[in-house]
Amino acid sequence: MPEDGAIMAEQGPQVEAWTPFVLMAAPNGAKRGKADHPALPVTAAEVAREAAACHAAGASLLHLHVRDADGRHLLDAEAYRQASALVRKEVGDGLIVQVTTEAVGIYAPEQQMALLRELKPEAATVAVKELVPDSSYENRAAGFFAEMLRERVMLQYIVYSAEDLARLRDLRGRGVVPGDRVSVLFVLGRYTRGQVSYPSDLLPFLADPIRVGETWSMCAFGPREGACALTAAALGGHARVGFENNMQLADGSIAADNAALVAQVAAGLAALGRPLADADAARAAFAVA
Repeated sequence: MPEDGAIMAEQGPQVEAWTPFVLMAAPNGAKRGKADHPALPVTAAEVAREAAACHAAGASLLHLHVRDADGRHLLDAEAYRQASALVRKEVGDGLIVQVTTEAVGIYAPEQQMALLRELKPEAATVAVKELVPDSSYENRAAGFFAEMLRERVMLQYIVYSAEDLARLRDLRGRGVVPGDRVSVLFVLGRYTRGQVSYPSDLLPFLADPIRVGETWSMCAFGPREGACALTAAALGGHARVGFENNMQLADGSIAADNAALVAQVAAGLAALGRPLADADAARAAFAVA
C-alpha cells in the first residue's frame, strides 16, 4: 500500500497544458532617446543588435519603431524594410517583426493605412482610437482591415481602456474588424498619474469575459511592468516589455538594456510552469483567420 500511495503522489493530478507565452520586446518606442538611456537603440543597426539580445533572452516578437536622421519618429516603408532586413540578418525568422503605425500626433489615419498597404509587413499594431476615431471612419477602416486580412498581415489592435475594448468588440460584431480571430493589446495605466501601471490595471479589461477568437496581450509602464507581464501570463495572456514604456527592473533599478527586462519576465515564467513561445508558436498564436 505505501508503494502504491507513493506512485499516486508522484504522478499527481493531471494539469492542463499551458499555451506558450509570447514575450514581445519593444526596445525604443517613438519618443525616447540616448538622453533617457545610453543603451536605448535609435538607429536601425542598434535596433537589430538589441533585437538579437532580446531574442536570446526569450523574446519571440520585436515591436519595431524606426527614426529619421534626426532621431524622430518615422512612418516610412523603406525605412522599415531596411530595419527589418537588419533584424533578419541577426536572427533570421527567430522573431516576428511587428511594425508600429503609431501616429504620435504627426500622422493621419490615411497615412497610417498607406504605410501598411505599401509595406505589407508580417505583423503590425493599429490603435482603434487612431484608425477609427469616429463612425465616419468606419467604412474606410473596414476596407483597410479586410485588405490586411487578405494579405495575411497579423494586426494587433491596441486598446487603452475597457471602453476601447468594448468599441473594438462592437466593430468586430458589425464586421468592421473582420476575421474569426483578433489579437488585442491592453495598455495598462495609460491614463494614470505618471503613467505607472499595476497588475490590478488588468481587471477592467478582463471584467467582461474574453470572447471566442480573441488573443490578448498587455504592455505596462514603470517598475511593475514585469509583475504585470507575469500576471498576464498567469491569466492566459501574453505581454510586451521594453524601454518604449519602462526602463526599470522590479527592484526599481535601471535595467542595463532591453534584454534584462525580457530576461526578468522569462525567469518568472518558470514558477508558473508556462513555457515561452518561440517565433513559430508566436505566429500560431497571432495568426489571422
